[in-house]
Amino acid sequence: MTLTQEASAIWGQIAELRHAIHREPEIGHDLPRTRDKVLAALDGLPLDITQGSRLTSVTAVLRGARPGPVVLLRGDMDALPVTEAAGLPYASRFGGVMHACGHDLHTAMLAGAARLLSARQAQLPGSVIFMFQPAEEGGHGARMMIEDGVLEAAGTRPVAAYGMHVLSNHLPHGVFAVRPGPALAAADQLFVTVRGRGGHASAPHLSADPIPAACAMVSALQTLVTRRFDVFDPVVITVGSFHAGTTDNVISDEAVFKTTLRSFSPSSRGRLRDETQRLVRDIAAAHGLTADAEYIEGYPVTVNDPAEAAFAAATAAGLFGAARIVTPASPLTGAEDFSYVLNEVPGAFVLLGACPQDADPAAAPSNHSAAVLFDDGVLADGAALYAELALRRLAAG
Repeated sequence: MTLTQEASAIWGQIAELRHAIHREPEIGHDLPRTRDKVLAALDGLPLDITQGSRLTSVTAVLRGARPGPVVLLRGDMDALPVTEAAGLPYASRFGGVMHACGHDLHTAMLAGAARLLSARQAQLPGSVIFMFQPAEEGGHGARMMIEDGVLEAAGTRPVAAYGMHVLSNHLPHGVFAVRPGPALAAADQLFVTVRGRGGHASAPHLSADPIPAACAMVSALQTLVTRRFDVFDPVVITVGSFHAGTTDNVISDEAVFKTTLRSFSPSSRGRLRDETQRLVRDIAAAHGLTADAEYIEGYPVTVNDPAEAAFAAATAAGLFGAARIVTPASPLTGAEDFSYVLNEVPGAFVLLGACPQDADPAAAPSNHSAAVLFDDGVLADGAALYAELALRRLAAG
């Protein structure tokens, strides 16, 4: 049988694992139920398995019978604090927790790839690291696994690393997307507290009102985007939370707002950090106030190595035909902590359309929606691509 035929033959096992993980979703760094399901799925395979100490990660190494390089494959395992509304027969058993981003599919596909590659151990010229990662959703789990030695798990560092992510919209069912260069944004946060002096709203001249200054900051941040940054190296600034005061006739002591900042290059990211903080502090000073501006660095830009992106696209085309491969014209504005791996190892992050076949991807609920639906029909193809990427890259040396 071909690799895709073998993947199709174990599709039921992959789907069963996906459903089991989906029923019992877990958030953050500590995913004991998910880890145990992964370990059970890997049981009996010729893998060297280690578990994380700071987070419930699983690192499995398949050592080929012949010497050669190392390739890393990654799947994330954590869920989101979302109450499921999709009505699936295998819906989450836990209120307020749901696999709304498709990580259950990633984990199941990676376990399927481990099974496919284990059956080819005798022919493998090198080793494969299977990286089962918690805490992708804001928890920096990839960075923690790197700090704990995942890149050295096979004895030498990988020559390439590949990750995959399903999308419930944007892409048609079964279509793979990969682009060279920036693939997803860096995501940072700016938390601002404008400090004034409260008083009676009828006599604002006797107080120091923080609200007009905070409003000016919000507007100025948008002007900063259009007048200080190159349109061909874009940034996004969105103020998602703004709070001040308690009632209409009281001037508050402070106003607080929270901002997300997205960028697509290290240079723009650095300028965002410096210029946003300077801007809010200068506006506060112009109003006779002070402002605390806390800048919190999130995930870096996810950058696909051009050669590895081309290799991933060619590999997918070889398995499934060129008609199922697209090159996005622009990056996604979401963020991903596989970026930490790609900062250390050349590789590629591949997107896979998992929209139900009878749904319009332009209108389907998005990842992170309570009503999101991912089609099990893509599971075998995802597992096959993971495995084929490793096989071809090891063969290339």
